[in-house]
This record gives sequence, C-alpha cells and structure tokens, in this order.
Amino acid sequence: MSNVSAAQVKQLREMTDAPMMDCKKALVECGGDLEKAVEYLREKGLSKAIKKADRVAAEGVIALAADSTQATMLEINSETDFVAKNDHFKALVAKSLELAKDKQPKDTKELYQLQIEGQAYESYLHAAVAKIGENIVVRRLACVQAGANEVLNGYLHANHRVGAIIKIAHKDPKNADKLRELARHIAMHAAAMKPVVLDYKAFNPDFIAKEKLALVAEIEKENEEAKRLGKPLKHIPTYVSKAELTEDILAKQEEAYKQELRDQGKPEKIFDKIIPGKMERFIADNTLLDQRLTLLGQFFVMDDKKTIQQILDERSAQINDEIRIVEFIRFEVGEGIEKKSEDFAAEVAAQMK
Repeated sequence: MSNVSAAQVKQLREMTDAPMMDCKKALVECGGDLEKAVEYLREKGLSKAIKKADRVAAEGVIALAADSTQATMLEINSETDFVAKNDHFKALVAKSLELAKDKQPKDTKELYQLQIEGQAYESYLHAAVAKIGENIVVRRLACVQAGANEVLNGYLHANHRVGAIIKIAHKDPKNADKLRELARHIAMHAAAMKPVVLDYKAFNPDFIAKEKLALVAEIEKENEEAKRLGKPLKHIPTYVSKAELTEDILAKQEEAYKQELRDQGKPEKIFDKIIPGKMERFIADNTLLDQRLTLLGQFFVMDDKKTIQQILDERSAQINDEIRIVEFIRFEVGEGIEKKSEDFAAEVAAQMK
C-alpha cells in the first residue's frame, strides 16, 4: 500500500467511478500500473469504462460545412473556453473552414501549407496566435466527397463542440433528396450517441473477448444490486457482438425456439409469426458491444425500437433501393486529450512547431 499514492487513487477513481477502497486495492494488485488497474476494475465489474469526458479538457470548436456533394469538418483547439468565444478566434475558424472547404486538403499538414491572404496557412495561424495570445491548433480535419449515387449530410451541435458527417450510397438517383434528410438524422444520432466505429467488422477477436469480460462483470455486479433490491435481473449474454453470431449459431437458436414452440403445442403454421420476433430479441440481447460502440448496431434515437441498420433496411424496402452508410466521421472537441492542461499545451506546442 505504501507504493500507491493518494493522487493515484484519486486519478483512478476519477477515471472509473469505482469506490475508493476498490481503487486502492486495484492499484496494489497491479503494482501501481494505472492502465492495468483500470482493466482489473472492469473485469471485476466495478468500472463501466474509462470516462472519456472526465479526461478531456481541451477547448475549442468543431466547424462544419456540408452540402450534397462535399462535407468539411475541422477541430480547432484553444487552451481556454474563454478564447474559444473570442471574436478573433471565431473569425479564424470561419476562414480556416472556408479554406479547407475550397481546397479539400487530405490532412492538417497539407492544410498548413496552403496559401491564405498571401502567406502559408501556418504563418497565418501563427499571426493569429500572437494576436489572440494563446496557442491554437487545427488538431484534425475531414474532407469528404460524394461520388455517383452517393449523398452527404452533416450535423453540428448548437454548442459547436460535436459534429458528424454521414455518407450514404444508393442505386436510384431519384431517391437522393430523401436520403440527404435521412443522412442528416443519422448524423444527429451519431453526434448524440457517440458511436466509435461504423459496424462490428471493425472489431478483432481479442478486443471482443476483452470487452465481453468487462460487460459480463458489469452486468453481474448490477444484478447483485438488483437482487438485493428485489428488482428484475438483467440477462447475462453469451455473445456481445454480431461478429460472434455465425450462421450456425443463429440456425441452432432458431431451431431451439421452434422446439420450444412444439413443446408448448403451438401449430407450426404460426411459427413464422413468432420466430422472427424471438430471433430479433436474441440478437439484441447478444450484441451489447455493438449497441455501445457501433453506429449501425445502435438503436436509433428517433425510433428506439430499431437499430440504424434496421432503419436502413426498412427505408430500402420502402423506396425500392439499396441503402448503406459508406462513411461516418464524428468529431468532439478535445476527444482523447488528457485533462491535464500541461499535457494539452505540450500537444499544441508540438503541433505548432
């Protein structure tokens, strides 16, 4: 215990929301290694996840320009929220977005080399830093183009701290206008619900196995409390992602439901009215990881009985088209930057060199 400081315990508690004594125990068990302690707590069901919002303290804005053919999004960071509201900073953001929209650079390095007002953008930015009196950096950008039979739309939250871009591919050109509106609604969903990847195909087996341990431990811990309070217990999933639900597993589950109905004396002619709903529920119960981290696996905020993928399938049938999301980008101010201000200042300084 003597090798674990109070500051380490406090930091782990802030990251995980786990009880203080459990944080101490985790750090002792893991020899003071913070990352190992986080995993230790997750596997014990004592931490849902690292609270990214608590680790992020970078200020600034997300800037977005989107139309039917192209979308451009920037994250421009400042050191303080006060500067982010400054008129000079707002003017810098507007000109930066206009330049990126016009020239469509592939990354910030290319943006910094573009010409603006007779000088390189990097020099222009340095001059703005000198005027505003605080380090400013374009941390990341995305420039997306719509090709043939593709539509684009984006959403920028009113606080200018979260933005998203959605690109949808389809087959019938006459559906383009309808699908732009759908793309905007899904971009709004992405901004609010924080998906990390498009779908389960982005997960590798090791990641799924690791997250399954944490998810099961989390639910078991919640069930302990529910049992104490006399509340219904949550289902412990056998699987957590569609990546695990092979055709063989789904076929066996469907046959198990059919046998269950036979045992209940139900006539087989009604099986097709019952089995689809049961299978849908089975998939929902066993794709919790997808529901947390993937855009297509999340339940749509505007119709929480259906996933984004189900919405796409339903709309495809309605308009006799084949709709799919081919690109999804989400920016949130300060995402992934540690809370310590000196760390952010170092990152900004490094990028300004």
